[in-house]
Amino acid sequence: MSTAPLSPDTALPRNSARRVLAASMIGTTIEFFDFYIYATAAVIVFPQLFFPATDENSALLSSLATFAIAFLARPIGAAFFGHFGDKVGRKATLVAALLTMGISTVLIGVLPTYAQIGIFAPLLLALCRLGQGLGLGGEWGGAVLLATENAPEDKKAWYGMFPQLGAPVGFFLATTIFLVLAHFLGDEAFMSWGWRVPFLASALLVIVGLFIRLKITETPEFAQAIEKSERVEVPFLDVFRSHKMSLLLGTMAALATFVLFYIMTVFSLSYGTGALGYGREEFLVLQMVGVVFFGIFIPLAAVLADKFGMRRVMVGVSISIAIFGLILSPLLGSGNVWGVLGFLCIGFALMGMTYGPLGTALAAPFPTAVRYTGASLTFNLGGIFGASFAPYIATWLASTYGLHTVGYYMIIAAVITLVAFGFIRQTSE
Repeated sequence: MSTAPLSPDTALPRNSARRVLAASMIGTTIEFFDFYIYATAAVIVFPQLFFPATDENSALLSSLATFAIAFLARPIGAAFFGHFGDKVGRKATLVAALLTMGISTVLIGVLPTYAQIGIFAPLLLALCRLGQGLGLGGEWGGAVLLATENAPEDKKAWYGMFPQLGAPVGFFLATTIFLVLAHFLGDEAFMSWGWRVPFLASALLVIVGLFIRLKITETPEFAQAIEKSERVEVPFLDVFRSHKMSLLLGTMAALATFVLFYIMTVFSLSYGTGALGYGREEFLVLQMVGVVFFGIFIPLAAVLADKFGMRRVMVGVSISIAIFGLILSPLLGSGNVWGVLGFLCIGFALMGMTYGPLGTALAAPFPTAVRYTGASLTFNLGGIFGASFAPYIATWLASTYGLHTVGYYMIIAAVITLVAFGFIRQTSE
């Protein structure tokens, strides 16, 4: 990447709200589309094709371990892309992160299986997953800043929720394509080649994302930082030197969101199709109903955060997530369709409430000069501790100690997040 500074005097006209929101949302839509198709495949495809074992549970746990690789790589991607995002600009870095993420996903769709190349199959899968994680580490923070740094002061949470809205849209697209394939293909054809289609189809989304992002100009706040010579030499080091507390509290603040998110998606799909005996398509349909609540409650949370304050909303939601942990087992463990549907609808609604304002909350404490790096590191460190092993831990807890312990796991995460939001700064001032 070129390190030549951008000049606000020669910049293109200010971005329109529609273009900014579309450019910020398309990347996270692709991000979560990629993650959901990997998560779904990690449960229903990869254990059989990449991790053959006599014990089905061992194969599933091995597959879920590769799911965690991306989260371990994300802070590295956050530091790398965050450096260029704070030094060169938001636009160029977002394009590079999108390409890294998209190419890695498409390559998964052409990988040979264990039966074809043996141990090299899971190793290549892990390598592609690593590439996904690096790209994803730089994607989220840039998308949030693209939105919030173009937002009016009284609509920061509203603008900041558009990248978050990409999550339910990406989930909906990913689940839809799996359902369509399952409907028109038999199990044999799906396991033979059909599972590759979603990974290859992500190339179309990447092309659309690049087209939109190449048309945007730099954010006003970053252009102003250049004009005032506010940039720092090594943003990564400055974050750890001068903003350690914001980094720590932000990581803790994101914990409950990540734990809830992957219990509602990866773990629930695994538990529903395994322990509860639901068919794959049947449970995916139930999840899609829950995702509707996810999408509805994201903008609702943003409106409430702009009106009553981010901290009040996030504290209230954290308490609600802890209460949800107490009823997780009775609802999901009931096995009947209404109990499972209630679990999914309530859980995804809470997911929307906590996820909607999260981007704004994590970006606000950092000054413009290190905001890309700081917000990205915070979000992705939260991903390591809250999401990377959440499906693995939840599966292990449920199979070893019972489903109710998964609820306790969620309660612990909610309490940690509650403490963080009691102390986290709401601005960089």
